[in-house]
Amino acid sequence: MTIAVCPGSFDPVTAGHLDVIERCAKFFDEVHVVVAINAAKTPMFSVETRTDVIRRALDKDGFPNVKVGSTSGLITEYCRRVGAEVIVKGLRQNGDYEAELGMALVNRKLAGVETLFLPANPALEHISSSIVKDVVRHGGDVTGMVPSCVVTMLEEAVAKERSR
Repeated sequence: MTIAVCPGSFDPVTAGHLDVIERCAKFFDEVHVVVAINAAKTPMFSVETRTDVIRRALDKDGFPNVKVGSTSGLITEYCRRVGAEVIVKGLRQNGDYEAELGMALVNRKLAGVETLFLPANPALEHISSSIVKDVVRHGGDVTGMVPSCVVTMLEEAVAKERSR
């Protein structure tokens, strides 16, 4: 059985993330979507909220071979624990490749885990979690960029930020 891991902060999960996960699910027997805790980032949503949203977004479409979890450790340790042979990363533009290549080489050295780069759907390559949050903070509509349940969550989170 081939197992892949799709890691990310998913804060929040976007249509681009879901596209990569869904495409990945076609190629591997089992796909673990892993919300990775990044100490360098201050997330808008808790790990539990992010994993729950990903589960809900995927359950409605029926992806029985996709599991959703989280880790605060090295992604290579998670890969070892579940027996994953590959990490799948979606790439939007050249900057993504440059940022991800170093991590891919380190992951191979640490655990012998290969990284597969999956190009983004051109219709979604402009979408990132950071841009989505910025658009909402400035009153813009992110419908279609994120699952519908995330639109409401973002609006509520921004309203809380403003009331502080």
